[in-house]
Amino acid sequence: MKLWWKKILGFTSNSHNTSKNEKSLDEFKWEIALENSEVGLWDYNSRTDQVFYSKVSKEILGYQDHELTNSAMEWNQRVHPEDLETYFKDFNAHLNGHLDTYRNEHRVLCKDGNYKWVLDKGKVVERDKNGKPTRIIGTHTDVTYRKKKDEQSEKYLQLITSQNQRLHNFTHIVSHNLKTHIGNFKNILEFYDDTNSEEEKVELIEHLNTISEALTTTIVDLDDIISIKSKSNTQELNERVNIFDCAEKIIDSLEIDIANNEIALYNSIRKDDFLVANRSYIESILHNLISNGIKYKSNERNSKVILQSIHTSKELKILVSDNGIGIDIDKFKHQLFEMYQTFHGTDREDSRGIGLYITKTQVEALGGTIDVESNLNEGTTFILTFKKQKAL
Repeated sequence: MKLWWKKILGFTSNSHNTSKNEKSLDEFKWEIALENSEVGLWDYNSRTDQVFYSKVSKEILGYQDHELTNSAMEWNQRVHPEDLETYFKDFNAHLNGHLDTYRNEHRVLCKDGNYKWVLDKGKVVERDKNGKPTRIIGTHTDVTYRKKKDEQSEKYLQLITSQNQRLHNFTHIVSHNLKTHIGNFKNILEFYDDTNSEEEKVELIEHLNTISEALTTTIVDLDDIISIKSKSNTQELNERVNIFDCAEKIIDSLEIDIANNEIALYNSIRKDDFLVANRSYIESILHNLISNGIKYKSNERNSKVILQSIHTSKELKILVSDNGIGIDIDKFKHQLFEMYQTFHGTDREDSRGIGLYITKTQVEALGGTIDVESNLNEGTTFILTFKKQKAL
């Protein structure tokens, strides 16, 4: 039987050592309670700048008991750079007496290279004759699961709020557009009933056909949008799409338009850039943005469209730029991605004001965002931003 179990069970050779054994029993109870609760213990001595880290504290980071020293830097150097400021700020606030207890949640680098969220708590238990803290004891608790759930809940809340707003806007658009078509139908039919002229009746029938075509187009547009929204959370999005190859396919399909409009088109997207996404959405997004660059070229200069990718630590940005006629951002910034809005001051029959709305809907369905930078008579840049993804 192990010695510490003997102490817990009271098997001792000397009865006069009861108080010592009872103290050991309390210590073992405390140790066992901590281990069973998966809470790590740390004990900091400010005189020596040494920290005792319990076995559980080290296990939270994936280390064996012998793999970490008692240096304070063992923990400090592993705290995520973005969390360091509040980590030290909260700890020093407690040492200086501004907080009764120390409490901070921060990310810590583990042995496997990943970060875990740790709830770090502590309290000064000893001070010197000048009141300066000399010993602080605290605990480490792995709260990664809870933090991920909190982040997920926040994302869901933002998504629901955004979807509710879009649903409100979408309902308004549907109601307005359908009412407009129905009102036109009603007016034409009333005129038809009131006229006795066969010539006028033929003309009114032509108007009815025009309204019918417009209504059909509206219904198709709305159906496309509903289809995009309904697919935004399905497995149809889970395909590894090479962005460069996708852009090349679109450029090839627009070869005649590019040649007829004398557009210089440069695909500078990195050849190894990819997204886990719905391929048809990516193709549709690029097709619409490149087509806009061609459609709204300037006649005052040699036209060009440039595609490029930019990487940050967490994001992949796809830029589609042109030197065309541009958009008055200050005037139209709140309408850019609304349905049936046009901004280029042209009377083109193929400008229905639905393309950017569908593009934005598709980008958001892929978990991305779209922004615009533009100046009148200088050009426009659309910026697609996606979180970096791991390959399937």
